[in-house]
Parts: sequence; structure tokens; C-alpha cells
Amino acid sequence: YDRTVRLWDVGTGHCLKTLQGQDRIQAVAFSPDRKTFASGSDDHSIRIWDVSSGLHLKTLQGHTNWIGSVAFGPDGETLASGSYDQTVRLWDTRTGECLKTLQGHTSWIGAVAFSPDGGMLASGSYDQTIRIWEVDSGQCLKTLEGYTRWVGSVAFSPDGSQLVSGSESYNVRIWDADTGQSLKVLQGHAGTVWSVAFSPDGKTVASASEDSTIKIWNIKSGQSLK
Repeated sequence: YDRTVRLWDVGTGHCLKTLQGQDRIQAVAFSPDRKTFASGSDDHSIRIWDVSSGLHLKTLQGHTNWIGSVAFGPDGETLASGSYDQTVRLWDTRTGECLKTLQGHTSWIGAVAFSPDGGMLASGSYDQTIRIWEVDSGQCLKTLEGYTRWVGSVAFSPDGSQLVSGSESYNVRIWDADTGQSLKVLQGHAGTVWSVAFSPDGKTVASASEDSTIKIWNIKSGQSLK
């Protein structure tokens, strides 16, 4: 909210660069090759930055409200963004062109995530649903329902077969990405779940909550490990 993006050396904890030029920053994401990253702002824009130099490379414009989430596709050239204007946009980061505008959500979008093969995109919204989109066509393949509060985080498993989500309902859900079926509801947090991630082997999930805890879950049993 201080209108800066900071790049940090994870090993030392030192701040390497402080980048300015946008309004409040709501979302950041590295490209797969780690040479560039994107930042989404309240000024309705997305900026593409060069990691090594800190130079601003491109500004992606088209959303009509602030940006709540950004994610690179595995090809490193396609970027997805979710906005308070209730749309998801797909961008070509080389040209800055908006490739598609995905419509269907009825409220703001706080989370977007590509499947590992880049063929699908998941979006989580304040409308209490998750939508799974086909990237090539821009069509909504499935709408995942079951939440009674907004969805703030989504992530695909490494093999793309499952999806994990976190919400204002305090729980974490595991979904079958192909059928849209809810497989498990992981309960134990006492606050909104803002961030979720699968482990590289797909056997565990981490969830971070407004209750000031991070929980590690066993996917098979649904039990909290730590």
C-alpha cells in the first residue's frame, strides 16, 4: 500500500531494489524463467518489470478497476489478471496486447492460477465461486460452487488433476479439476484463508490465514500436519 514493489534476496533478507510508478500494489508474480515479473495495481494497470535491472518494460492497460491477481502461464509469455471489474484478462506480455477478456463472474476476482500445462485457468471471486476456463477458447468449462463466502486463493496441483482454494469461510477445499467435484473440506483455520499452495510432489498443501497461522495439510487424509 506504500505504492512500491520490493525485490529481496531470499538468502540474506536484503532489499535489492525498490520499484515505483504505480498506485497501491495488490498482486505480483514472477515469470517462469525469473527474468521478468508483473505487478497489478489500483491504478487499473499491470506493469512488466525486468528483474536484473529493475526497468519498467511494459504497461498492460484495459481493466476498468483495480487488479487483484496476476499469474504467468508456463510459456512465460501469457499473463492472466483478475480485477474488481469482474473480468479476467489474458495478455501477451511480449506485445502488451490483451488476447481475451473472460466474463462470467458477478463480482470482483481475487485469485487466478494456470494449470501446469497452461491449458486451463482457474479464477476465484467474491461471488463465492471458482471458474475454470479453457485458455485457447476463453470458454468457461466449469463453475465450482459450495462456498458461502468469497474465494481469495486458488492453485492447481503439480499434475493438474486437483485444485485447492481458500476463502473467507475459513476453510480450504480440494477439488477435482476435471469434474469440478469437491473432494475434501479442510477445517481448522479461524480466519480468512488468503493464500494456498501445493507442495511439488502434490501430497501436501500449505494455507496461510488471517488467523496468523500457516497450516500444512495431508491431502489424502485431510489432516493438519503442522
